[in-house]
Parts: sequence; C-alpha cells; structure tokens
Amino acid sequence: MQIQSGQPLYSIQRSLQRFSLLSAPILLVLSASPAFAHHAIGGETPTTVFEGLLAGLAHPVIGIDHFAFVIAVGLLASVTRQGLFSIAAFIAAALLGTVLHLASLDLPGVELLISASILLFGWLLACKSILPTWAIVGLAAIAGIFHGYAYGEAIIGAGMAPLFSYLIGFSLTQLVIAVAAWSVGRALINQSSETAITTSPLKTTGLILVGVGLSFLASELINLVLPQVA
Repeated sequence: MQIQSGQPLYSIQRSLQRFSLLSAPILLVLSASPAFAHHAIGGETPTTVFEGLLAGLAHPVIGIDHFAFVIAVGLLASVTRQGLFSIAAFIAAALLGTVLHLASLDLPGVELLISASILLFGWLLACKSILPTWAIVGLAAIAGIFHGYAYGEAIIGAGMAPLFSYLIGFSLTQLVIAVAAWSVGRALINQSSETAITTSPLKTTGLILVGVGLSFLASELINLVLPQVA
C-alpha cells in the first residue's frame, strides 16, 4: 500500500509516545514489591460516599498488580476479535468477586491467581492471542472474580452508601484504563498495517507483563514457603 509522504513517520511516533506513556508504569513493576498499599485513605474503612468513591477510583492504580492486569486486558482485547467483550466480562466479574468477599465466601490462593493472571494475559498478548474469543472472555471473567475479591478487602465493614460508591469507583477506573489500553493497541495495529512496518511494542509489552507476573508469582510463593521453612 502506498503511503502519503511525511505522515506515516509522524503517526507512528505519536502512537509510540502514547504507548510509552501507557506502558512505562509496567516497567516500574519489575522492581516493585507485591506488598503495595491498596488503600487510598490510609488503610481506613471508607465511611462516606466520597471516601468510598476515592478508595474505589484509586485501588486499581495503587494496587500495581491490578493496574498491570487491567492494562493487559485492554491490550489483549485490541488484538482479539470482539475483544471488548473481555473487558466487559472482567469488570462485571470483578464486581461479583467483591460481593463474594463481602459475603464471606472463601476463595483460595487469591494473590497467587492474580499474579498468574498477569503472566497468562501477558503471554497471550505476546502470542497475539492464540485462543478463541470465548476462551479469553471466560479467562477474563475468572480473573475478574479474583481481582474483585481482593478489592473487597478494602471495603469490609463499610455502610451501603460508601460500598456502592466504591464499586462504582473501581469499575470506572478499570474501564478507563482498559479502554485506553485497547485504543492504543488498535492504533498501533492499524498504523502497522497501513505502513507495512512490523511493529513489536505489543509483543514486547506482553513479554514485560510475563516478567511482571513471574515476579509477583515468585514473591507470593516465597512468602508461602518461608514461614513453613522457619
């Protein structure tokens, strides 16, 4: 395909800049500890609608493992046919997971599975999604339950008003991050096809996410093994 002079280079540079802004926080995760604070109000249970909303908006960002996975969901959706369904499934399932936690249902290995979900979706992104759409939607929903279950820890004991604002808050944050990642991914794919240039940022980010997932998973396994050894 012929390309209009001067435009492709500018377009690619602009998309790569947006991609760098999106993926830069992931790079920081490689040197981060999973023991990040997951509370926006100092670990206190929200008591007002505003506190619930603030805690909900912040949790998917302050919880860097959640943040990395939401980006992974959005980027994977960009390379998957009808990928937006996986974003919707993840967000809906996260709400269900929070409800399960508040209902005192015990889910085993939550942090391990959260770490594994980052690894898996990073690998799928690096492989450009080798699974059918329905399988990715199902995996996103399963991951959402465990991420949402972890979100529920920050709202235990809160009243109904802050609880609902918390649910709205973290759902909005996840939606914005995932759709932004999806948009960047689609832009990179479209410009790659238009310019006949093979771009690898999505594959590279997938590999980075694999590393992030492995680091979190290894840390969780160490935390499980060390007390038993001691």
